[in-house]
Amino acid sequence: MKYLAWFGTVLVALLAVVYVIVFTSFGNSIIGPILEKEIQKQTKLESKLSTFHLNMSDFDIVLELDSNNSISFNGKYSLFLQDFNISYKLKIDNLQALQNFVKVPVSGNFHTSGTVCGDLHLIDIAGVSDLAHSDTSYHVKLNDFHPVSIKAKVQKAQLALLLHMIGEKAYADADVNLDIYFTDITPHAMNGTISLETQKGKMATKLVKTDFAMNLDAKLKGDDVDYTYILSSNLANITSSGKIMPEPFKADAKYALNIQELAVLKPLLGADIRGALRIEGKIKGDKSHLVIDGQSDLASSDTIFEAVLKEFKPDKIKANIKNMQISKLLYMSKQPHYTDGVLFLDADISEMSGGSLQGIVNTNVKNGLLDSQYITQTYGFTSPMPTTTFHSTAHTVLSGDIVDTKLALESSLLKFDSNRVRFNLKDGSLKSDYKIQISSLDKLYFLTQRHMRGGISAEGEFQKAKDLDLSVRSKVAGGDIDATLHNDDFRADLHSLQTLDILNILIYPEVFKSTLDGKLSYNLMQQKGTLQAHLTDGKFVKSQMLDLVKQYVKVDMYIEKFEGELSAASNKENIVASLDLKSNTSSITTKDAKLNSKTKQMDATVTLVANKSPITATLRGEVTSPKISIDLEKLMKSQAGEAIQQEVGKLLQKLF
Repeated sequence: MKYLAWFGTVLVALLAVVYVIVFTSFGNSIIGPILEKEIQKQTKLESKLSTFHLNMSDFDIVLELDSNNSISFNGKYSLFLQDFNISYKLKIDNLQALQNFVKVPVSGNFHTSGTVCGDLHLIDIAGVSDLAHSDTSYHVKLNDFHPVSIKAKVQKAQLALLLHMIGEKAYADADVNLDIYFTDITPHAMNGTISLETQKGKMATKLVKTDFAMNLDAKLKGDDVDYTYILSSNLANITSSGKIMPEPFKADAKYALNIQELAVLKPLLGADIRGALRIEGKIKGDKSHLVIDGQSDLASSDTIFEAVLKEFKPDKIKANIKNMQISKLLYMSKQPHYTDGVLFLDADISEMSGGSLQGIVNTNVKNGLLDSQYITQTYGFTSPMPTTTFHSTAHTVLSGDIVDTKLALESSLLKFDSNRVRFNLKDGSLKSDYKIQISSLDKLYFLTQRHMRGGISAEGEFQKAKDLDLSVRSKVAGGDIDATLHNDDFRADLHSLQTLDILNILIYPEVFKSTLDGKLSYNLMQQKGTLQAHLTDGKFVKSQMLDLVKQYVKVDMYIEKFEGELSAASNKENIVASLDLKSNTSSITTKDAKLNSKTKQMDATVTLVANKSPITATLRGEVTSPKISIDLEKLMKSQAGEAIQQEVGKLLQKLF
């Protein structure tokens, strides 16, 4: 009994101490500062308990988080019955001050007040709020601290203020009405409805102002959500309806989008596109296998597609596009209008997951027409690009990081074929073979600024990785050209080119027939290059001047076979050339003849020696009509001197 009495005394004393500390004004003055410091530590604010009153049956607490934000609680409770009736009030005039505490960007203000009553097993919370200038009421019931029912009604909340409160730009405004009524929110046994409505919606962008309205009606039953969604505006209409199971995810729904102007969605999509888009289809499946199919009129096309997602990531896709207008596609993507045409595409990509692509894509462009006026202006061509039509086909195989394409392009300018264009997605390298045929070189006048006859064909390989490499093989002018380009360095070997054919292609007078072998080198960046060539079996063609030389100088230049060297060096537009041709009895030489390809000015001295009789001519001025001075020496004293002088001038002008 002695120990029992001692224990009882200690217990009573402890209870008395607890009572004094917790439930008396003296105790409140001790506990209050302790709680205040802990709150300051958690909120990182200069918080203050301006009121702290707690006794055995009631309490009154006012917490001033800072000068603009406060929370107050007051009410009655029973420790023995474990019930309570509490009133609360939150006055938050500066949400931004709580940003460090709530860990998300917030701003604006928020007020709410209400009551919490019940016991530890069943709690009833009811309150009102002015959230985003709305008229909001809510009612929540908790069973053993777990929500079992919710009823909330939000009327005329301002969307712009809601966006501002969560740190988003106020790109839109509207009156938002929300009704939530759940009689049971137990997981997997939910029963309730949600109705969301926006009225008087307005969204302003740099391009246009948009009026919109939105409705969402959803019914939750167990794990299923049956919903209907409608968004209407002067620029877009979006509808969707069906059934969704949030967890584990399942969907069986349909959707439709009718967007009159994509540009206004840039703040939401982040894509700089424009134009109209209509698309509709279905979404069906679960997280492991979700199928999205649809059809669209993208760029006036007939498009159908089916995409399969695994774990919400693309796994497979099939698409068939017919009659897509390329000009409209360029407009939508804000690209220059450099061509018209109709695009057809058939894609079957059987694997997209894991960064490995497997599939086939076939594309076909019909009725292609380049915008010659735009291309001429953009690239500054002196002469207009001719009207150019084209069509093309491409067969592409995707295999891992490798994209192989067989390409064929035929246009009114040229024909281009490649058996394999290989692009490596991993390192960005490109490798291709090619064949090119140009049936009329004269159609390239807008590029070359030179009229030419005939056509040309070439083939080779192209590679672009760390370096750029191009090989060219061509049969032209009765001979062969083997050339390579490594970055800026161009090299060409010239084999058995026929000078008459070259002169014919260039529409020059066909005055000299010969076989030319040589080497050409040129640096594209520096615009410098050299030509070294050897001429063999050279013969002059019939001309009045050579007839006069034959008659008076007694040398038949037609039967003479000339052989010699041709060299030239170019530095940007300046060209310096030398020629040394010799036969058994005659020679033709010029040293350091100058030509400016930009100004079309020339300065050259040419010496013709026939049977030891020299004729020296100087050509200066415009290439097309140079001023010609001729020194006939002894020939001038003969009766044919004047006639020969005139014919020599004509011949040399033709040569240059």
